[in-house]
Amino acid sequence: MSQRTFMAKKEELERKWYVVDAANKPLGRVAAEVAKILRGKHKAIFTPHVDTGDHVIVLNAAKVLLTGKKAQQKVYYRHSGYPGGLKQIPYAELAEKKPGEAVYLAVKGMLPHNRLGRAMLKKLKVYSGEEHPHEAQKPEKLELSI
Repeated sequence: MSQRTFMAKKEELERKWYVVDAANKPLGRVAAEVAKILRGKHKAIFTPHVDTGDHVIVLNAAKVLLTGKKAQQKVYYRHSGYPGGLKQIPYAELAEKKPGEAVYLAVKGMLPHNRLGRAMLKKLKVYSGEEHPHEAQKPEKLELSI
């Protein structure tokens, strides 16, 4: 008569849609909350090896805040894979060219770095303004306690 551990199955999951307004909120705090929802850690049925998370729409990603001197000092790096292929872009330039990319990269860094994490990242939609084309999914507004 032993206790059995509950394991969620992907066929039995119900996925919700949430809308998060990132305007005037710190980038890392928003990204941490969004990553938690994408991963499914807010649910009682959380199972580490199953994608139990929900869909998240982030609005006003262009208006996200960075504390301290990070707006001037933060640099994003990527590598082409070839010798001498290191590319770097300052946050100010990234925010100007692709306003939602900083939020996307912050959330990506907080998810598992494997195929499960990539599947979770597909449920993230980032928009730099107020509008989004996902009204048909009836997303719920999510208030962040930041």
